[in-house]
Amino acid sequence: MTTNNQPNNFRVGELNSSQLLYSFGVGAIVDLPQISVIVSGLDDWTQDPNHVREIKEDRLLIGLKAAVGPHIRKMYSLPATPDSSGNPFDQEALIGVPVSTFPNWMVCPACRRLASLTTGVFELRPDMYRPDRTKYVHANCSVAKTKPPVALPARFLVTCEKGHLDDFPWIDFVHYFGQKPCTGSPSLTLEEYGPSGEARDLFVFCQTCENRRQMAEAFGKDNREKLPDCSARRPHLHDFDSDGCKLKMRPILLGASNLWFSQVLSAISIPDAVDKLSLLVNDHWGMLNDIDSLDGLKYAQKRGDLKAFVGFSLEEILTAIKNKRESSVADEEPEGNPDLLLPEWMAFSSGDEKLRSTEFQIKKVSSPGKFKSLISKVVLVERLREVKALAGFTRIDSPSELDDGDEQRIDAAPLSRSKVNWLPAVEVRGEGIFIEFSEAKIQNWLSTPAVLEQERIFLNSHIAWRTARNFSNPSANFPGMRYILLHTFSHALMRQIVLECGYTQASIRERIYSRSPNTEGGPMAGILLYTSAPDSEGTLGGLVNLGNPEMLEYHIQTALEEATLCASDPTCSEHRPEYGTSLHAAACHACLFAPETSCEKGNRYLDRAVLVNTISSGDSAFFA
Repeated sequence: MTTNNQPNNFRVGELNSSQLLYSFGVGAIVDLPQISVIVSGLDDWTQDPNHVREIKEDRLLIGLKAAVGPHIRKMYSLPATPDSSGNPFDQEALIGVPVSTFPNWMVCPACRRLASLTTGVFELRPDMYRPDRTKYVHANCSVAKTKPPVALPARFLVTCEKGHLDDFPWIDFVHYFGQKPCTGSPSLTLEEYGPSGEARDLFVFCQTCENRRQMAEAFGKDNREKLPDCSARRPHLHDFDSDGCKLKMRPILLGASNLWFSQVLSAISIPDAVDKLSLLVNDHWGMLNDIDSLDGLKYAQKRGDLKAFVGFSLEEILTAIKNKRESSVADEEPEGNPDLLLPEWMAFSSGDEKLRSTEFQIKKVSSPGKFKSLISKVVLVERLREVKALAGFTRIDSPSELDDGDEQRIDAAPLSRSKVNWLPAVEVRGEGIFIEFSEAKIQNWLSTPAVLEQERIFLNSHIAWRTARNFSNPSANFPGMRYILLHTFSHALMRQIVLECGYTQASIRERIYSRSPNTEGGPMAGILLYTSAPDSEGTLGGLVNLGNPEMLEYHIQTALEEATLCASDPTCSEHRPEYGTSLHAAACHACLFAPETSCEKGNRYLDRAVLVNTISSGDSAFFA
């Protein structure tokens, strides 16, 4: 990361590619050891071909056009700092993701002086050789006796549901927004009168006019109505929203978990051809897509880019490139939300080993013996490639609370001031296990009275939960008991296999394929558990090895046995979806909950009772 709000830019820290997509993307605040910064918009990012490269995935590009706009034409990798001599004054040392200091209000821990960086009270002291030591200090502190104390970011901000963000209005707040005006130049302190650190123990004090106000007066629904309208500031874009904002300011803590939610779209690369030449063209499309003549191919051959095409003439390769370009869907305008899951389901459920490339290799194996009547197919995904792109972000409300079919969308904040034609993306490679359930067994289970009653309870909770969040159609997009079964089984098996596969639970992700027979592309009833890494060689094969019939049977059996009893029972097993507050039944951190990076539904729609008999339920178990 490099700062872009100072005359001389410099490095201030490092993040990996996954963090820049899921935790600290555009518009997110990054807490560094001494300062806090906000990641700038795409207008400020580099597109130097020496430091970024184009990532190709046609299906995902169509999805991004539908989610963001038809102006999206490309996906680029994140700018990476190249290996260099270590000289911080080299120009290449400044390659990275641009950030700006935010919040701009800081506090001196010694004298409690509260001031904006624009006042010059705090002095920036960069360290070119140790970026983690870059800091602001209060050079003229009246309390510190030795070295100047390091200034701390003020931990209160204001935001709104449209993604706007601004510093807390300290001066206006302490003067009651003009009701008690200050006649001089305000000099503020942030005083603390208790050990808890809560807002009720904090007071803003104006030394000039001696106004004092408790921070607790800014929080709460009633107090929010007394605050002024949102300033519509977009600090990541260095501007204010031209449309303004009529929402009230909402105070929020620096580092709050709901301050930034990423909107990430992903797709697994599926080969669209089976002949060797077409597969080679697909694998090398990032290099071949701009070539449209024999001269271009001859130049690529001279550079050594066509070593994989031994045995094919340049004319054959050019024909294959033209065929690929003519059949490409990347330039098509999307109609509605494209179906990203259906092609994946068709590839995995077919188990066709001929459908393979250097980025996609599957192997069908026997179903685990004890569960053959319930599990119809197991496919080992020995190699896969997943492309993930950042489409936007939200504040306050997570975009994962909505489904593609929702007519009401959470407004995603823009990633750039202008309509740039690209989005940042990451490609990862890995392995996985695909498990398909027997559709006949699913249908029989869904028709049992106990399952129908549990579905009614979940549906009522689903409606109440969405009603509490002001959805215009609360009953829409209920996933149904089919999804709850698959989702719960996925979590139970995921927790079991991490004990032996060599990966942490946070590094394994789920992909649920659940559709009823009367929906487009249905029926679907399967799960994909997979792990991936940004390394070009992918992962080590520890997950695929557990998919062999004997090993998988053991792990499924053990996972089901573990699900019968939870350390939090009977509290856990007796839990029911609470209207408006939760969307899970018998599930908790001790038995089923998974990390955010693993679960696609935020640990909602889970119930151990749909898998096995628990101490509180024994009528709805699929594996009974």
